[in-house]
Amino acid sequence: MTLSKRIASLFQLDDDTWARHANPWSVWSRTTVLPLLILAAWSRVWIGWWALGPGAVALLWTWLNPRLFGRPESFDTWASKSVLGERLWMNRDEDPVPEHHRVVPNILNGVNGIGSLFVGWGVVQLSIWPTVFGAALVYAGKLWYLDRMVWLYEDTRTGSGG
Repeated sequence: MTLSKRIASLFQLDDDTWARHANPWSVWSRTTVLPLLILAAWSRVWIGWWALGPGAVALLWTWLNPRLFGRPESFDTWASKSVLGERLWMNRDEDPVPEHHRVVPNILNGVNGIGSLFVGWGVVQLSIWPTVFGAALVYAGKLWYLDRMVWLYEDTRTGSGG
């Protein structure tokens, strides 16, 4: 089972939830999660253990987000295609993806992971530069990954090889 499939299972993403998550409002509003988590972690300086509250709210937002929006009227937007491609990527063990799509998403997820380490270091140390640098890596990796998911979706939908 792929890591993305485990994460989808953790978030209880069924067919309906995936379709709702393909709503561009869900995709774009989900980009608020990282700043909310950073702010919650940083708020420990000002509110101590009460910072767990904003952290819980940020995690709840992460779980609720794909459920709050309705199915999009069309799946033809970049954001919708990115989610549909992400689902194809998640199921690549059962339905293999074309060869030219097998490496780059893993590299981009690695960039995202390295960025997350910098963010973690920055919020623990209360240091701006690793937090901002890490967040930039996370967003660069994630947005590029989503763009690759659009490409994957388009390739599989049209049956083209590249």
